[in-house]
Amino acid sequence: MKKNLTSKSIKYKVVRNFLLVVIISVLLLELLIINFVKHYYYKNIEDLLTNQIKISSEIYSRYFSNVSLEENIIGDVDVFWKQTEAQVQIWNKEGKLLMDSSGLNSKEEEPEDIKKAILGGKGVWKGEKVLKDSEDYNLIKQIFTYNNSKVMAVSYPLKTKNQVVGAIRFITSLEEVNKSIYSISMVFVFIGLFVVLASSFVTMILANSIIQPIEGVTIAAEKMAMGDYKARSIKVNDDEIGKLSDTLNYMASEILKKEQLKNDFISNVSHELRTPLTSIKGWAITLQYDDIDKNMVKDGLNIIEQECDRLSGMVEELLDFSKFVSGQIVLSKKSVNVNDILNYVKNHMNARADREGIKFTLKVEENTRDINLDVNRIKQVLINIIDNALKFTDKGGSVTLRAKSTEDYLEITVLDSGCGISEADLPKVKEKFYKGKSSKSKNGIGLSICDEIIKLHNGKFIIESKIKEGTKVIIMLPYDR
Repeated sequence: MKKNLTSKSIKYKVVRNFLLVVIISVLLLELLIINFVKHYYYKNIEDLLTNQIKISSEIYSRYFSNVSLEENIIGDVDVFWKQTEAQVQIWNKEGKLLMDSSGLNSKEEEPEDIKKAILGGKGVWKGEKVLKDSEDYNLIKQIFTYNNSKVMAVSYPLKTKNQVVGAIRFITSLEEVNKSIYSISMVFVFIGLFVVLASSFVTMILANSIIQPIEGVTIAAEKMAMGDYKARSIKVNDDEIGKLSDTLNYMASEILKKEQLKNDFISNVSHELRTPLTSIKGWAITLQYDDIDKNMVKDGLNIIEQECDRLSGMVEELLDFSKFVSGQIVLSKKSVNVNDILNYVKNHMNARADREGIKFTLKVEENTRDINLDVNRIKQVLINIIDNALKFTDKGGSVTLRAKSTEDYLEITVLDSGCGISEADLPKVKEKFYKGKSSKSKNGIGLSICDEIIKLHNGKFIIESKIKEGTKVIIMLPYDR
């Protein structure tokens, strides 16, 4: 058996599916954490710039709003960037850039965050600040830390007597923050990779703990499939696979048992067929002699006839058994009077009971009702059971056939005073091919056929017995509702 991790193996599928779940889970968690870290850092910068820009706006409103915004820029321009190290821009309410702390005379169009500030709110913008095309690129690169990097801008209104006269804008680079976010992200990525590797190791261990017991069961099953029913699966754990192992072992034991019963059945049938055939052949040879008298001829022919009937009965029994096993039996039910069936069986078995010196009695209670059943099959069942009762009852004993109706069932009982059945044999007497230890036991299919017929009627077949105390057979046939 191949134990490598092929794409068709259960181990491969378990490892693949488990790792897929782990990788997706780790990936989603990494994305959530990295986004959270990014949001946290950006939010801190935004809050810092907001606090600084609010202070600058309040200072302007309190101390410098008595003159125009343009005059303040000319006279007290440094007041706007004392609160921050960020780049500072001043815009008028028409959306024109009046001042930039970088010293550039930018022709930048009015940004969206400035529009919000001029309307009286706070504006925030994040994006790339491209400066490479500027004539003063080298100067700006020396003054500020960003060049073609992500930046954040926060804009806030400048008011005079609660009237918006312009907007102030702080711009800061996100380069260092992004480096910190990247470093933290790499830490989480390495942690995620470690989790995936550790999960791979754990998954292999878990997969082996599942697959190895299955492999053991599979090996045992393959041996059984090759005919080695003595092979056994070793139970590792008391789980579903352990139950499967128990079931497989039980199945093998039952197959061995059935094989033994089948072999015994073949041996018994061969023996029983040999006996009448030997008698027939012996008398056939004897009857060829010229000096044989008529009485001996008559006796010989009677024996040949009896042995032929015996052979015919065995063949019929075997054919019935074959039909039951293949499911070809179909019942022919009709409503019948129970007394008619029981009287027929009584008359059929009376001669034998008298010949063997056994008292055979029929008792039918008055409440017995008509019932739907297959007459010939039920006669077959009763004759077979009474035949067994007479066979295992000594001369001077008794066999009683009784019948009564309950609310739901017709209950037929055969009670004998015979030798009884041992406690060990009792559960097995209805099994196919089972032959008791008594020399009077036949091929072991009579009672199994009776059991099948009663099951087809949805009835119950109960046998109670004790050694030297006789046997009680109860047949319960349901009334149709």
